[in-house]
Amino acid sequence: MRARRTTGWAASALVTTLALTGVLAGPAAASGPAAAQERTGPAATAAGPVTHQQNDRVPEGSLWTQHYFPSSDRSGTELHADVLLPEGLPKKAKVPVILSVGPYFGHSGQSGAEGWTHTGPSDRFQDFIEGTDLFDQGYAFVMVDLRGFGGSTGCLDWGGPGEQADVRAAIDWAAKQPWSTGAVGLYGKSYDAVTGLIGNNLDQRALKAVVAQEPVWDMYQYIYSNGVPRPNVTGTASAYNSIATLAQLPDDDPRYLANSRYEQSHPECLTQNTAGYRIADQDDPFWTARNLAKAAKGTDTPLFVTQGFIENNTKPEEMQEYLDNHKGPERGWVGQWEHVRGGDRTGDGRLSMGREGWYDETLSFYDQYLKGSRPEVRYPAYSVEDSTGAWRAQKTWPVVDRSVNLPLGGGSYVDDGGLSSLAALATSGLPSLRERVKPSGEWDMENAPTTDPAAPRGLTEGQALLQEAGKVTSSFFVWSGALKKSVRITGTPQISLKAEGEGNVMLKLYDVAPDGTAVMFDEQVSLLSTGRLTVDLKATDWTLAAGHVLAVEVGSIRTGSWRDTPSGETIDVKGARLRLALDDPSDDLPTGGARSPYLDTYLSQYTVDLPAGPATFTVVPGGRL
Repeated sequence: MRARRTTGWAASALVTTLALTGVLAGPAAASGPAAAQERTGPAATAAGPVTHQQNDRVPEGSLWTQHYFPSSDRSGTELHADVLLPEGLPKKAKVPVILSVGPYFGHSGQSGAEGWTHTGPSDRFQDFIEGTDLFDQGYAFVMVDLRGFGGSTGCLDWGGPGEQADVRAAIDWAAKQPWSTGAVGLYGKSYDAVTGLIGNNLDQRALKAVVAQEPVWDMYQYIYSNGVPRPNVTGTASAYNSIATLAQLPDDDPRYLANSRYEQSHPECLTQNTAGYRIADQDDPFWTARNLAKAAKGTDTPLFVTQGFIENNTKPEEMQEYLDNHKGPERGWVGQWEHVRGGDRTGDGRLSMGREGWYDETLSFYDQYLKGSRPEVRYPAYSVEDSTGAWRAQKTWPVVDRSVNLPLGGGSYVDDGGLSSLAALATSGLPSLRERVKPSGEWDMENAPTTDPAAPRGLTEGQALLQEAGKVTSSFFVWSGALKKSVRITGTPQISLKAEGEGNVMLKLYDVAPDGTAVMFDEQVSLLSTGRLTVDLKATDWTLAAGHVLAVEVGSIRTGSWRDTPSGETIDVKGARLRLALDDPSDDLPTGGARSPYLDTYLSQYTVDLPAGPATFTVVPGGRL
């Protein structure tokens, strides 16, 4: 945190200004709230600003007010905002606005009660406020509750038209306040990063920049994978219903409390929310209205994103489509981490993303686009960590030296969820195996498991041995020849195939080392029926070392946590092909960054025994990139 500068602004002038205006609200970061409170304090109103000295939940150097305004869809929904302005802002002075819109800004807690004994603004992004010295840098920070959450009325509408109307209204409201310069930047992580992507898609003139950490790029993909339900297909709806009905603190503003109880008189809101998640058809209007990647086509708001390629929560699905459709300036930190923020640290003090300077870089980004300031530091457009833990600078992502379309041939498998493999292996003399464990699925976008359950030990190697013996069980493998030089698989791999039969298919890519160990580094599943099928895997940035082999597995869904229903049919696959974007690591331009701590956790969880089998294709045909 920078040393706080002394200002000469008159606090009394700010009180006068705020008495004439309304203000937005935002989410807080949980940091041991009950223990941190030293004194109680009043709840702010539009005409009654509150300082840190009056209420210790108000960040130092700011004045807190609460305000209410209508959403933009004429539904009668009233939105609540917590506004934090620099303390002592002179009368008629104006500042740019950092805005965050989401479900986690409730005064009693983000996703559950956090033990606060008196009300106050959420501390969800206290790390960002302190890390940037935001108020001394001349910014306002506004947190707005999406409909159905915190102090806002209306039925929650997960990423849908209603929430899109809320984001539009919040941007317009923040831009038009007397203390605002009219320049607005969105900031968030996870759900409130989704609202950042929505903001970009709305293409409003007042929105000058978006910082979105670990977003969902297409809402459908968080609940289903090409028709196959994910474990949270019902649990995520329940989690957000719980947050929407979270009891708020009794000393809050009466209007806030009345709004927070909206679901008590409108129980249909919770039923409607749950019903939407049960729609499995990706082409249903419910989901097409939430396809953020497609809606980004032609947008140009300056965009700063982060994405962990191997994270298990908001996965990099449709990421490349979104970025390809976005035509404005881009900045990115992308690499090998879990669902974390740019400034997060592990318990032993290491940066979770491995790279220093998150707060300085985000502040520079906002200064450039909200204030028109020339950057003092020239940052890379994209800072990328690959699977070796090395960082490089790029002008865009992905950078592709060569695209290839590789023939994989075919094979057969039984869509039985892995049962035939387990049964065959149980009589093969290998260690006994167990059926896969599926998590409950009861989570919101901030609280999903860090990893899926590990594949049963020996399952992958045993499956390959069964294939070698000519048995048709739950999956089959195809192997490349050993690489003569290192090559990076980047972008979004795609597999197409012709199938006979109906059921499910799981597609996996493995990095196979000469010692017979292999890391599963990309996967996707889909419903399948007779005919041609094309499936995009997750975006990746994985380097295969010289001497390594790329293995592709095609089969039933036998690992992971999907809620699939096996058909029991034998699926015949013909004419399978793998499209890859390849990059040559030898011409990387290094940039600052250390190995993300989570990378080693991932390698431990997803490394299996899988000796290379007979080579049937070459990753780099002709050997040249």
